Amino acid sequence: MTKIHPTAIIEDGAKIHETVSVGAYAIIGKNVTLGKDCVVHHHALIQGYTTIGEGNEIYSFASIGNTPQDLKYKGEETYLIIGDKNIFREFTTIQPGTVQGNGKTVIGNKNFFMAYVHVAHDCIIGNSCILANMTQLSGHVTLHDHVFCSGFSAVHQFCQLGSFSMMSGGTQLTQDLPPYSLCEGRNYLHGMNVVALRRNGFSKDLMEIIKEVYKEFFHKNHPTIDETIQAIPSEYKSIKEIQYFIEFVVSSKRGVCRPQRN
Repeated sequence: MTKIHPTAIIEDGAKIHETVSVGAYAIIGKNVTLGKDCVVHHHALIQGYTTIGEGNEIYSFASIGNTPQDLKYKGEETYLIIGDKNIFREFTTIQPGTVQGNGKTVIGNKNFFMAYVHVAHDCIIGNSCILANMTQLSGHVTLHDHVFCSGFSAVHQFCQLGSFSMMSGGTQLTQDLPPYSLCEGRNYLHGMNVVALRRNGFSKDLMEIIKEVYKEFFHKNHPTIDETIQAIPSEYKSIKEIQYFIEFVVSSKRGVCRPQRN
């Protein structure tokens, strides 16, 4: 049975599964869909054309699906689509897409958005990402799976962060962050995210191969990307994790982060 506090405001048209719990003074708009076993804490706000999957938890004063912070937005019907088992802590702001972008913001499964995190319009968030307190994502940012953004980090529009990458606290990212890598300061690579790879079951041999490829790209000073790829042993190129790394770097439109030079 749905547990809705008598002071909560649920607009006519909202689709709420019978197992959903809604706390005091929460507000849920008419175009919102809430899936099975979601928990909406007191004073949370869910607006817009927002579809939320199963088992999500939305804490007090979070603002989910409210109007994009984009002066070009004129009230068009755009969307926010959220998967399953995500956590949105206090004062997070998650905004829908715009017609100039994808028309939708998409969030996958099992992500953790800590307090005061901002996810702007047209962002794409994969699965099992952690965005620590005060992480700020500009519009059109893409996070692949298992990305970790430390506290007070900020990401420029249209940047991409590869899987198993990590931003250290206070990082300002204006270029793409390659998979499996660490970034600090302003776009500076700081080695491999070894802890994340180990925790997620990467074998020691695979981690060594990833390190070798990383060195070819960022420490061997090859004149061109083509020459860098040619220098990578052919047997490595058949490994899906290496194929993904190479494709990410080659397809980058903003350029990728690199180690700081003295």
